[in-house]
Amino acid sequence: MDGGMVTVGRTAALYAGAAVLRLAIFTLLPDLPDLLTGRVEISTPVTSFKRLQEGLFLYNHNVSPYDGGVYHQAPLFLPLFSLLPNALSYPIFTYLLYIAIDLLSASALWKIADSGEAGSSALFTSPRRERRWNGFIIAAIFLFNPFTVATCLGRSTSVFTTCAILHAIAKAVSGAPFSAMVALSFASYLSMYPLLLLPPLVLLCFDRQRPERANKSVVSFAASHVPVVFGVLGLLFGMSYLITGSWEFLPSTYGVQLTLSDLTPNVGLWWYFFIEMFDSFRSFFLAVFWLHLSCYVGGLSVRIRRQPLVVLTLLLGIFAIFKPYPSISDTSLFLAMVPLYRHVFPLMRYSFVIAAVIMYASFLGPAFYYLWIYAGSGNANFFYAITLVWGLGQSLLVCDLMFAVLRDEWELERPEMAGKEIRQI
Repeated sequence: MDGGMVTVGRTAALYAGAAVLRLAIFTLLPDLPDLLTGRVEISTPVTSFKRLQEGLFLYNHNVSPYDGGVYHQAPLFLPLFSLLPNALSYPIFTYLLYIAIDLLSASALWKIADSGEAGSSALFTSPRRERRWNGFIIAAIFLFNPFTVATCLGRSTSVFTTCAILHAIAKAVSGAPFSAMVALSFASYLSMYPLLLLPPLVLLCFDRQRPERANKSVVSFAASHVPVVFGVLGLLFGMSYLITGSWEFLPSTYGVQLTLSDLTPNVGLWWYFFIEMFDSFRSFFLAVFWLHLSCYVGGLSVRIRRQPLVVLTLLLGIFAIFKPYPSISDTSLFLAMVPLYRHVFPLMRYSFVIAAVIMYASFLGPAFYYLWIYAGSGNANFFYAITLVWGLGQSLLVCDLMFAVLRDEWELERPEMAGKEIRQI
């Protein structure tokens, strides 16, 4: 009983501390949220709170929010935020909503950590599985990550996608595949790219299914659960049509991501490339970029079949680098999943370099953007160069984590090679 009370007290203290921190910053620095909302590292054309407010203004005046090409977010955000008092007059309610979403995300992450899936899956058990952090530490790392806090303060709508993805994974490891499919449907509806997580999520659900409902064939399991995703998406699209009165939201919300029609600078790799692109080659390279983003799904799902949670983690890192409109919110989600693999950290080779590169880009990114936009002493190359460094740091982390996981698998198969240096010939 005493142990249970201590656990509840620690949980309450963690959540309260995270909420108080965010509320204190919101209250003591009232101009900071609006400043962060305008930062390209936090807000993108498809997640910006400022654009959401503009769309909400049009929606409340019975004008299509998709007129004018400014609002590119899901229609269901409009009635949700319409229920809240005016964000300018009574911002506290909006603050509380974003804080609650962060806490819900942390709760899902806690469940994923405590499931032990990262170290011991249905098909693989790491010999290092005991060297792991508990859910309290994993949730704390997420809640007090500066990228997570900044995203919450900037009120980016990407926090809703993060919450849906984490709950999809949490439901999968809990043996609730239907709920996992529904959660992934909401994530895909909000941001589209999470739909690429469907194959490894189905494998994770298959591996973690409850014995009394066990399905021995992954094909039949997928055939009975994948339609749930598309059914829920169809329902959400139907609700969106009823809200907006037309299908205009489809090209405005998802078409803009497929065609990159809004070239607002961000921390990704697409915008500068397509600014310089000749129109005659644009369609070809759009197809190439999307093919590059999606081709990792099949390869990783097959190669690391025994650890589907690893595949999900690596894909989240890849999406944070190569999706059309990334932000630090995507990086915070990836960094939240990485500590689940504490047991393979000793096998990683470039930890210091990765930390140094990410910190270097984090501090110089805003400075280079200022030199370009405000000081006028730089150009777009300044900012794009630092986004390449930012992408390099994340790419190193993805590759190093994948190496560590594969080395862990290999040492289980070849125990005599444990601790020995290997070289590719």
